[in-house]
Amino acid sequence: MPTNDERLFSMLIYVLSFPFPILGPLLIWLLKRDESEFVDYHGKEYFNFLVSYFIFGAIGTLLIILLVGIVILIILGIMAIILTIIAAVKSYQGERYRFPFIIHFIK
Repeated sequence: MPTNDERLFSMLIYVLSFPFPILGPLLIWLLKRDESEFVDYHGKEYFNFLVSYFIFGAIGTLLIILLVGIVILIILGIMAIILTIIAAVKSYQGERYRFPFIIHFIK
């Protein structure tokens, strides 16, 4: 069971992603990943999510030519917000949340 500090820092990875999508979560992950396996897990999961959704967004941007890309980008934006909130809540509850539909680049 993760400690209260581990749960707080793992939640902050997701919460700070709203105003600072890269810098905030990266700082927490780099500072705490050696001290806590739980924070390390959530840091890796967040950055896999970020890279995957960047790739999906690039594909959606290319598909704007076919007009289907606009719908894809709207859906991706809504999913990113909802899944980030779910991950923040689950991490604060002490669970190891796995994002659906992401590619795990960092293992």
